[in-house]
Amino acid sequence: MEEKNIGFRVRILKLEELSVEDRELRHAAIRAAGCAYAPYSHFKVGAAVLLEDGTILEGNNQENIAYPSGLCAERVALFSAGASFPDVPIVALAIIAMKNGEIQPSISPCGGCRQVVLETERRYGCSVRVLLCGRNDTVIVPSAKDLLPLSFIEI
Repeated sequence: MEEKNIGFRVRILKLEELSVEDRELRHAAIRAAGCAYAPYSHFKVGAAVLLEDGTILEGNNQENIAYPSGLCAERVALFSAGASFPDVPIVALAIIAMKNGEIQPSISPCGGCRQVVLETERRYGCSVRVLLCGRNDTVIVPSAKDLLPLSFIEI
């Protein structure tokens, strides 16, 4: 029998400790959350991706009464980047949630989104830093591999 310990480290930074680049990405995610279409859950999620060339693209959750026909903010942003800039690697993804106009504590992507971020890493051959932005701090995960250690790709 073989036994393995699967774990990872994250950095938790206060807002004032974020780099200028990460603050800009966080603000883009906040803007995106403000434009989310969430008439059923009232839980607005914004995502922003940073491309290797410095371009930032935004996405937000898009709900639909014919559940599960909507789409998560992370996938909206990642697919938009892949469609519009197919040859430019994605290097970071920021995610934030708002309810009743207030930023919520950090949230983590669903399993489907984790798999899409992992596929994005595979597509471009580089890690995607994931910023889980909360009300008072940001959890920085170095790679989607850390969020999904036993992924479909890795098994």
